[in-house]
Amino acid sequence: MAALGAVALSALFGAAWGAVPGWLQARRGSHIVITTIMFNFIAAAIMTYLLVDVLIRPGSQSPETREFDPGVWLPTMDRALGWIGVAIPASPLNLSFLWALACCALFYLFLWRTRWGYEIRTVGRNERAAVYAGISPARNIILAMAISGALAGFVGVNEIMGVQHRILLNFTGGVGFVGIAVALMGRNHPVGIILAALLFGVLAQGGGQVSFEYPTVNRELVMVIQGLVILFAGALENLFKPRVEALFRRRGGGHDGGTAHG
Repeated sequence: MAALGAVALSALFGAAWGAVPGWLQARRGSHIVITTIMFNFIAAAIMTYLLVDVLIRPGSQSPETREFDPGVWLPTMDRALGWIGVAIPASPLNLSFLWALACCALFYLFLWRTRWGYEIRTVGRNERAAVYAGISPARNIILAMAISGALAGFVGVNEIMGVQHRILLNFTGGVGFVGIAVALMGRNHPVGIILAALLFGVLAQGGGQVSFEYPTVNRELVMVIQGLVILFAGALENLFKPRVEALFRRRGGGHDGGTAHG
């Protein structure tokens, strides 16, 4: 129960934190990119203060908390599967992976199978059309940011409750910016995001393993590969899209014409 409470509190705090930039955009016209970046700096400063002056482990010089009680640790996958008689090698993989998949499924149902999800998609597509249809853009912007903040709050579930079992300074390691690339490659669709996240995870883990076994291979090469993947799969999407669409239009037109002629 303690672990479930910690997960719920992380979502609530993330939702409250994300709703503030949403409110600033909806009610004050602030740019969401600027406010969220500034909130990142505020969060980092608060975390540094807490870990250095408040939550630091007694007698430690390292900015980190004491180890949490084992009651809030997430079981690893090898341990969890061992309960049902399935044996896999031990690894840091834990139950947060299954929770991430569940979040993707719930997000899909919310966004494409509920009225609230339809309103959010409508506001995102065309705000003026949403107003004409009686949908409040301000309410849906705040709701979207609150949901985003709640999902972002789950980032610590894996790293803190599943791997480190304590809070470390800068434990996120730039995962937020990687998340932007994952969302871009996944086209903001849960299925695409799962595949893109697995790709980036494989690149990061494989790059670390390669640099460990082959010291001549620089770890930054992984970042170069990630950048190339984003470039060709995301930024250059519209380079070939018009030609491909034109090709299919010509084929479709020719087929229709031949049918009509016959």
